[in-house]
Amino acid sequence: MTPEIQQLVYLTFILMLAIFVGFELIAKVPATLHTPLMSGSNAISGITLVGALVSAGAEHAQLATWLGAGAVTLATINVVGGYLVTDRMLAMFKKKAQGGAK
Repeated sequence: MTPEIQQLVYLTFILMLAIFVGFELIAKVPATLHTPLMSGSNAISGITLVGALVSAGAEHAQLATWLGAGAVTLATINVVGGYLVTDRMLAMFKKKAQGGAK
């Protein structure tokens, strides 16, 4: 087996393991804990954003730069959208003011 095929098999194994762990994690977490889980996912997306910035700014082939720029765009949308959704969900747990001032 050539080193390229070994690396492809290794990366495919990691992808399949990540899909399995992610599916099991989401399926087993109660609905009340989805908001903290989403906040944690947003932090991980922030790490992805840093990696995408490094990839886009590196002096590699032009295709890598374009893929990095696309990754920066998608990661930014994910982080901003995730924080907006988390903020909206947390606002649902705040106590509402009682009617009339005393």
